[in-house]
Amino acid sequence: MLMSEVTIAGAAQLLKIAGAGGCGLAAWGLWRGMPDQVIRRQLMTLFRTGGLYYKFAGYKGRELRNYPLIKRVTMYLDRTEAAFVLPAGMDPAAIDKNDWLFRQFFGPGAELQPGEDARTFVLRVYSSAVAPFAYDPVQVDEHTRGMRLPVYVGRTRSGDVAYDMVDHPHLLVAGETGSGKSVALRSILTTLIRAVPEIELYCADMKRSEFHLFRGIARDVVMDASGLHRIVLQLRREMRRRGDQLDRYGVAHVDDLPAWDRPPYIVLAVDEVALLKKDRDIMDGIEEISTIGRALGFYLILSMQRPDADVLDGKLKNNLTVRMAFRHADEINSRITIGSGEAAGIKQSEKGRMVLKLDGCRYVQGPMLELDAARELLEGYKREHSPSITKATEEAPAMPENDDYIELGVL
Repeated sequence: MLMSEVTIAGAAQLLKIAGAGGCGLAAWGLWRGMPDQVIRRQLMTLFRTGGLYYKFAGYKGRELRNYPLIKRVTMYLDRTEAAFVLPAGMDPAAIDKNDWLFRQFFGPGAELQPGEDARTFVLRVYSSAVAPFAYDPVQVDEHTRGMRLPVYVGRTRSGDVAYDMVDHPHLLVAGETGSGKSVALRSILTTLIRAVPEIELYCADMKRSEFHLFRGIARDVVMDASGLHRIVLQLRREMRRRGDQLDRYGVAHVDDLPAWDRPPYIVLAVDEVALLKKDRDIMDGIEEISTIGRALGFYLILSMQRPDADVLDGKLKNNLTVRMAFRHADEINSRITIGSGEAAGIKQSEKGRMVLKLDGCRYVQGPMLELDAARELLEGYKREHSPSITKATEEAPAMPENDDYIELGVL
C-alpha cells in the first residue's frame, strides 16, 4: 500500500514537471513567434547573409565577427520600426550599398534611413504602399521651396520626396508603356517651368507624342534627329562660351558669377533617347553635356522605354546621377537602369510606382498629372520668346581679329 502511494505521488510529480516544461516550451514558442522577435531574427540573418559585420582577428588569428546591435523594434499600426547600430570600425557605406537586401528580405514596403549619427540606421517596414495621388501644385511648391532647379519625385510612406537638380545633375527616366513614365516627365517639366520661369528648356520628342504640351514655353521642341542635332550643336557652342566666361571671372560654377552676368539654367529633355544610339554626333554631344554641363548650368533629362546597354555606356550612365525606374519587363533591363532587379517586380496595376535611385534605392509613388491639368498650370507661361541664349550665340556676328577695327561713332 505504501509502495503504491509513493508510485502515484511520483507519477503526479512527473506530470507536474512535464506540465511546467510544456508551459515553458509554449511560452518560449510564443515569445519566439512575436513580431518583434521575428524582425530581430530576420535582421540577424540578413547581416550574416549579406556580410554586414565587422571582422577582426582574435586568438591565434581566428576571424571574429561583430554584428550590428539591434537597439529596438517598435510596432505601429501601419509599420514596424527597427533601429540598429553598427559596430565601431564598420563602414556605413556597406549598408547603403546593400539597401536592396533589406527590401529583398522585408518586401517593397521596407525603407532604410540613416539615424541620428553615422552608425545608426532605422528600418521601417510598412504594411501597405502609397496610394496613387494627384499632382498638387501647392504641396509641390511647399516641398521644393528654396531649391534652385527642383524636381518633385513623389511620395513614400515616410513623406514627400524632392531634390535639387543642381546638386544631383542629370536624370534618367525609364519604364514600360503604361507604367507612368510619360506622366512623370510631364510632372517634372511642369514643376521646373513653374519654379524657374527663366529656365531655357529644349525638348526632343523622338516618338512625337510627349512634348507638344511645352510648345510656346520651351525654347525649342523638335520631333526628329536632325532638329536635335541642330540643338546639340548650339548647346555645345554655348558651353564653350560659358566656359570662357567662368575663366574670365575665375569661378567654377555659373552660380558663382555676378548676378548681372549670370546666365539661366539650360535643360535638355530627350524622350526615347535609345532611338539615337546610331547617331554618334548627337550621342557625343549628350555625353559631353553629361560630363561638363553641371558647372556650366546645363542639365539633362533622358527617358526611354527599354534601357539599352549600348546607349547607357559606362560614362553616360555614371553621369546620370538620378534614375527613376518604373515597371521594367525583366530583371536584366532593371539592372541596366538601377543596378538591381527591383523594377521588374513592380506590378502592371501599380501605375506611377517607381524605384528611385538617389543616394541608394527606394520605392516612390509618383503624382498623377493629367494633360488638361498640366495645360492649365502652364497657360500663364506661354509667351513670345526673345532669341534664346544659344540662338543669340549662334547668330552674333564675328568680331574682326585685327587691331585696325574701329566701331563707327567711336574715335
